[in-house]
Amino acid sequence: MPSEVRVFGVGGIPEVGKGDDIGALVVDALRAQGSPPESGDVLVVTQKIVSKAEGRVARLDDVEPSAFARHVAATWEKDARQVEIVLRESRRIVRMDHGVMICETRHGLVCANAGVDASNVAETGTVVLLPLDPDASAERIRRRVEERTGARVAVIVSDTFGRPWRNGLVNFAIGVAGMAALEDYSGQVDPAGYELRVTQMCWPDELAAAAELVMGKLDRVPVAVVRGVPWRPGRGSARELIREAEKDLFR
Repeated sequence: MPSEVRVFGVGGIPEVGKGDDIGALVVDALRAQGSPPESGDVLVVTQKIVSKAEGRVARLDDVEPSAFARHVAATWEKDARQVEIVLRESRRIVRMDHGVMICETRHGLVCANAGVDASNVAETGTVVLLPLDPDASAERIRRRVEERTGARVAVIVSDTFGRPWRNGLVNFAIGVAGMAALEDYSGQVDPAGYELRVTQMCWPDELAAAAELVMGKLDRVPVAVVRGVPWRPGRGSARELIREAEKDLFR
């Protein structure tokens, strides 16, 4: 492992709209700040700008809430149109209480409000939805960066989730491209001679969390670079990070 890892934000990226080329915007912004992409970099890109570029934005005025959405909204003083969008984006409702909707998305992610978010949206009365395929989104950005620079990079699409038993939010990886998703240490021996049996490390989540330290929620820094981590190239997928239902003791 390296003795030092560098994490820095990418500033100067303008407000993103449908059809924008995220990979090109990232490359241009990095060059402008004197830090062009290098082989070995991990680019962590917030879900919000990916969704905006892919047109995953919904106007509340275009939504007709169902009777159930109206009931939930009336009970918890919410906007019935936004509740309806959450329901449409959910595979199932895991838990709903005290005005909080914990949902399983079609991707298999378990999070509040199925990832539907009204923050950091340029147009009032709109909400941003998760990308349809975050792995594919990450791969498109990775390929574009490589085309523009020749640098071999990995890309993580990140979003902010809460965690069971812990207060506070943390950045998680919802899309991965160019790198292995899990590092399996099973069979290796620690310095005391103990053979590791089930130890798997989730580097994409660790890198996404580190990137949040230089992004911030209000600082308009939607991309970060992690440099100096010896990640393993591979066709990793964020789907590998979701525990199988039969092995999940908390479902």
